Amino acid sequence: MPSNLICIGAIAGSFGVQGEVRLKSFCSDPTDIAAYGPLCTEDGKTSYKITLTRPVAGGLGARLSGVATKEQADDLRGVNLYVDKAKLPKLPDDEFYHADLIGLAAFDTGGTELGRVHALHNHGAGDLIEITGPALKSALLLPFTLAVVPTVDLVAGRVIIDLPEGLD
Repeated sequence: MPSNLICIGAIAGSFGVQGEVRLKSFCSDPTDIAAYGPLCTEDGKTSYKITLTRPVAGGLGARLSGVATKEQADDLRGVNLYVDKAKLPKLPDDEFYHADLIGLAAFDTGGTELGRVHALHNHGAGDLIEITGPALKSALLLPFTLAVVPTVDLVAGRVIIDLPEGLD
């Protein structure tokens, strides 16, 4: 996948019988997903113009260009939608796109390398940062807070992790 693409939504399934989809937006304002122009699939081969129709349970109702039937909408369930990072707003210094953090080296406050940022998760109560590496017995899932991750240095390609007591 090209590194300039950022996932900003996913198709959760069909909605109704006329080709509408249930869209999950990963934007801070969910309706912003339609403002970034056509969104493409992970491989970049297919793009869709998004027209939001209404709020629905678990997301937004939307029409996608080229999708006219329930069957076509059903076939798109689980497809992630991407936009070129250049179209997204510049973030303040203390905010980051998840895609910018994945793959960064992770060090503890003493300078020992723990591994790499494998993923960021959000299950509703805040972001969790997942660190994996050969020195770890299992993946570390830690709150992505200033107290636990005091330093994110995108230029140097690293994060500093202040391990909670009992994990060091």
